[in-house]
Amino acid sequence: MDKGNILVIGNSGVGKSTLVNAVLGEERAETSRGISGTTKELKIYSSDSAPFNIVDSVGFEPSWRKRTQAINAVKKWSKEGAKGNEPEKRIDVIWFCVDGTAGKLFPQTIESLSRATKMWASVPVIVVITKSYAEPERKENTQIVYNAFARQKKFSKNLKAVIPVVAWPYQITDDYAVPPQGIIELIDTTVELLPEGRKAADRDIASFKLKRKRALSHATSVSFSTLGAAVGAAPLPFADAAPLCAIETAEIKAISAIYEIKSNDDSSRLIESLIEVGTVSLAAKSAISALKLIPGINIAGSVLNATIAACIVMAVGEGSRFIFEKVYLGEASVSDLEWAKRLLESRLADNFISKATEAIEAVSERGTSSNVSQIISDIVSAIFKDETPR
Repeated sequence: MDKGNILVIGNSGVGKSTLVNAVLGEERAETSRGISGTTKELKIYSSDSAPFNIVDSVGFEPSWRKRTQAINAVKKWSKEGAKGNEPEKRIDVIWFCVDGTAGKLFPQTIESLSRATKMWASVPVIVVITKSYAEPERKENTQIVYNAFARQKKFSKNLKAVIPVVAWPYQITDDYAVPPQGIIELIDTTVELLPEGRKAADRDIASFKLKRKRALSHATSVSFSTLGAAVGAAPLPFADAAPLCAIETAEIKAISAIYEIKSNDDSSRLIESLIEVGTVSLAAKSAISALKLIPGINIAGSVLNATIAACIVMAVGEGSRFIFEKVYLGEASVSDLEWAKRLLESRLADNFISKATEAIEAVSERGTSSNVSQIISDIVSAIFKDETPR
């Protein structure tokens, strides 16, 4: 698997499987002269003589349903590989195949490519113009490709080469056949791009994993904020808010696990420090007092307490998420307790009070129902959504 992996992708029937066989030098992928493509699922092809592995994908069909299925197949395959650390499912270079006999490149085809390979946002792309039988048309088709990609600003930076090929001899007359062309150039160009592609794939996988950790940890904060709202609404003294400590402790530990914070003495002290800054801290108590004095709020005291509790749990979770992400990225150390405490305390200062006030006002306008905890959690989640570090 250290050879690197090439994804072959494009419309159904453009000759992707024929191209795979030509590069491998043997009949491995099933081919057909029919209208519909023959590849029904993603398949990996490798050879001792080939300098890379080739991943043949399902072709984009004209119908919306089949095209979407093909796009989703690549997306699912890529995500499963990243989640499971499967090196055979990483993509280092993309061969985007277009039919040289079509005479134009439809914007929808590039859009399908962009959607299917969204996870590989920085991986190099080589456009392979298949069936390039007529030499005079190659230059024109190459320019069509560059023009089409130029209109796709977000994706055009990935285009590294456009190579017309004839993957298999094409019989023009009884006396003449167009010989295979462009295959060696395609192989050489791909090999040249592989080092860049590997680095790009590493970045894309790291970016995917980081986004996934952010989404999981935000969902964790939302879940615990619902519990916080339920505890806040209970007829218990809210002044010291001790019942929320257990929720915040579980929340912080869950988020630290998402960010793969190793369990040792330093990480334990960091988590303990963050717990201390939670609801029972002076900063939190000051925030609670300020929020209880908001004028013009027409909701029951239990609902107000529930909203405040949910906001504090959410702020503690989002602050912890930011801290653990910095540690995960190597931008901070688990031993820097003072930095972490100051950062979390700042989350319970003026900016937090502003957000919590917004949540309280939104709950007041929305009214309450039997599912008050979930209503509060939904509102708090939306208000704190922009806390996600970018």
